[in-house]
This record gives sequence, structure tokens and C-alpha cells, in this order.
Amino acid sequence: MTSGARRRMGVEERREQLIGVALELFSHRSPDDVSIDEIAAAAGISRPLVYHYFPGKLSLYEAALRRAADDLAGRFVEPREGPLGERLLRVMGRFFDFVDEHGPGFSALMRGGPAVSVGGAVTPEAATATHALIDSVRLAAHDQILSHLGVERPSARLELVVRSWVSLAESTALIWLDGRRIPRAELELQLVHDFAALAAVSAAHDEGMAELLRDILAAEPADGPFSDLVGRLLGLAPAPVV
Repeated sequence: MTSGARRRMGVEERREQLIGVALELFSHRSPDDVSIDEIAAAAGISRPLVYHYFPGKLSLYEAALRRAADDLAGRFVEPREGPLGERLLRVMGRFFDFVDEHGPGFSALMRGGPAVSVGGAVTPEAATATHALIDSVRLAAHDQILSHLGVERPSARLELVVRSWVSLAESTALIWLDGRRIPRAELELQLVHDFAALAAVSAAHDEGMAELLRDILAAEPADGPFSDLVGRLLGLAPAPVV
């Protein structure tokens, strides 16, 4: 018969465990609704021991947000192989996996948390740290998209397209979380179409963007997401008058 004694964890191992437990709780409920007692119970330790590793719920919340931000940024990493449309569709699948699994936590992160206050107010230092985490996710997404395009020094118009698309993906996910009224797979495909649409509008005003778009479409298979968009748009065109 095995003993019920618990294995003693080292300092870093315990901290990582607490961050994981807190992230799981914060991912499904508002941080203000999660107590230190609940975190301690979920981790199988006492309330005072939680405070031994973290000064308070705010510091634990910030550590959980940091882990979530690193995870989310990693969702945009994709091997530079195959057509761009298919790569972006895989990226959006992983992005929405995160959004689906960590809804409240994603909202708190992207809406500028922290939602946890200290003495009734969020400290300026905490707000600054959280905004830096948000910016790190956006920058990671931005850099990955440029990598997919094979561009190291983007033009002003391409920079606008990429940053606009990252912002659109973020806002779309936040709106989708409010009721999930549109099937997730449809939104993932729509966001890939949105990237092509933004690039197309920019290409209509800039020859450099037009050349980039031609290269993207030339590598697109007939059954790819960008070809699908072209087909849908052509279907909307009025029939020629005979």
C-alpha cells in the first residue's frame, strides 16, 4: 500500500505550480472572484504558504498573465513552409484554441488588466507591467507575420496592414467570447480572408504592396483560403448584361 505523504517541492517548482493553478482558475473566472483560499486549496497547500511564495494575489495574477502572454505569443510561431493562406489558417486555429481555453484570462490580458486591485486601486507599476505584456504579444505576432512574408524591413503600408490585422484578430476574439454566436471555424477563415482583403486594398494604392500580393497569390493553391476568398468575391459580382 502506497503512502499518502506528499512530495516536498522546491521553491521554483512550487512557484510554477501556483502560477499554473492560478492561471487555470483565472482562465475560467474573473480574477476578482478567485480567492487566495481557493488557489491554496487547488494547490493542496495552506493560505500562508501561498503568501510565502507571492506577496499577494496581484503578484500571482501578474505571474499568471506573464505565462499566458508567453503561451499566446507562441501560438503565432509557424514553420515557413507551404502557402501563406494555409499557414495563417493554422495560426488562427492555435490562437482561437487559446482564446477558447482561457476566455476570461484572455479578456483580462487584452483589455489591459490587471483586474485585481490592491487597496481598491490598481498600482501604476502593475498597469505598466501588464501593458508591456500585451505589447509583447502584439509584437511577437507582428514579427511572425513579417517572417511568413519574408520581409525584414516592411514598408509603411505593409506595416499598417500587419498591425491592423493583428489588432483585428484581437478585437474579433474578444467580441466572439461575448456569446460565441459565430462558429469558431468560420471566424478563423474569415480572419485569414481579412488579411488578404487588407493587403488587397493596400495593393490598390501602392505598387510595392501589389507586387507582394501577386507573389502571395501565385503560390496559393486552387483550394487555399485566399483562392476561396477570390471565388466568393467573384460570386458577388453582378452578372454581365447581355
